[in-house]
Amino acid sequence: MKTITTTLICLLFCSVCSYGQTIQDIIDQVDSNRLNLFLSEFSGEQMTTVDGNNVTILNREEDNNDLAADYLIEQFEALDNITITDQSFNTNGRNIIATQLGKTNPNNIYIVCAHYDTVADFCADDNATGTGAVLEIARILSTQCLDNTIIYALWDEEEIGLRGSSFYADQAAANGDNILGVLNMDMMGYDGDAPGQPGDNEFDIDYRNIAGSVAMKNDLLNVLGDYTFDLSVVEVNPGTTASDHASFWFAGTFPNDAFSAVLVGESWETNDETPFYHSPGDRLLTLDLQYYTEMVKFVAAYMATKGSLVAVDNTVTQTLTTLTSNQASASYQWYDCDTGSPISGATNQSYIPSANGNYAVEVTSGTCTERSECLLFDTLGLESFQEGEVNVFPNPVKTNLNIEIHNDVQDLEILLYDLSGKLLLERSSSDTLTTLNVKALPQGIYFLNVKSSEKNGTYKIVKE
Repeated sequence: MKTITTTLICLLFCSVCSYGQTIQDIIDQVDSNRLNLFLSEFSGEQMTTVDGNNVTILNREEDNNDLAADYLIEQFEALDNITITDQSFNTNGRNIIATQLGKTNPNNIYIVCAHYDTVADFCADDNATGTGAVLEIARILSTQCLDNTIIYALWDEEEIGLRGSSFYADQAAANGDNILGVLNMDMMGYDGDAPGQPGDNEFDIDYRNIAGSVAMKNDLLNVLGDYTFDLSVVEVNPGTTASDHASFWFAGTFPNDAFSAVLVGESWETNDETPFYHSPGDRLLTLDLQYYTEMVKFVAAYMATKGSLVAVDNTVTQTLTTLTSNQASASYQWYDCDTGSPISGATNQSYIPSANGNYAVEVTSGTCTERSECLLFDTLGLESFQEGEVNVFPNPVKTNLNIEIHNDVQDLEILLYDLSGKLLLERSSSDTLTTLNVKALPQGIYFLNVKSSEKNGTYKIVKE
């Protein structure tokens, strides 16, 4: 296998590492590993950190979920371009709300939401799945400028009467808020087919002929048809009133104050809901994470469509010596990601690093400012492996990928990345032949980086 040039690898790889500018790019950024980690932490399967302390969030019942609420606030605080509201609505109740203002139409509001309280320990499906989806969508869209405002809302006390969402919806009606659509997610991780295996992958959209909810349902169907998801929709009309979307149907004085709202979740309509509903048996291992990821991708696509991406490109192209913003005719500020500081004088479209490190660019076009993902720049002082010095085989590969060195190179660092730039495998080796087992990886394109103290090479790998 021949080495592809650094310039070509960056055109194929580095520019897609940064955050995307199309709806498909948004879909592709949904990270199943992040979702899995969140579910593990938020349902108490593993410890996490809140306020610098190691904790376990085992229970999220309404009178015992301040720890969970604090965790959610910290997750939002890690994001840019949002304003966080910790909304207390009674002695125990706390809605956690993050608002991303639209650049063009800030009064046009779309809400994506879920409840985070429970009735028992664990409760991974009900409703850590919906909560995790809101956070993942916020993580991705908060890096983008949007024409319209998106509110990422996590409701409390849903399980004892939709109290958190009812409080918010009634206030919104009284204030005359221009809420154009509310997408509520409740229990979206269980599918009766064997997890990860082909099946019906059905899900429900619950709606009623209230406000513009039918049109909202139709918009969701359009998104489902415009992009590729491994999902099959079941339309439910009249939809259930047993989750937070109903608070917006019946906000204020019905029907004058009703808002458009729908529920998306696993298919109760076809009796394909978790058998562990409202019990401590609702555990992570009972969920189909592949199905759940598809559901999150679908909702992310809808919210990106309604938020309306502003056309600013925050991706970066990298060569052996230079980093270049792909957005022309803008203002630029390059950052040293290792220190978090702007680089003095680095305000041109291209930047030539004087040292290896991690770099990002902040791009301002009109009223929109977006920052690229941090890119590793480590080619200074390294020459490329010559043809024949490194042999990577078989390629395409099904199970074992071999890296063979044909010189005296010692102490190699071997890194395997997927197309999104995520590091999947890492190996240090001083052997002439190193084997990576890639059997568990999905089919697709990957990039293998082989680096010594003096030379560097990147290879395109096809997994069959």
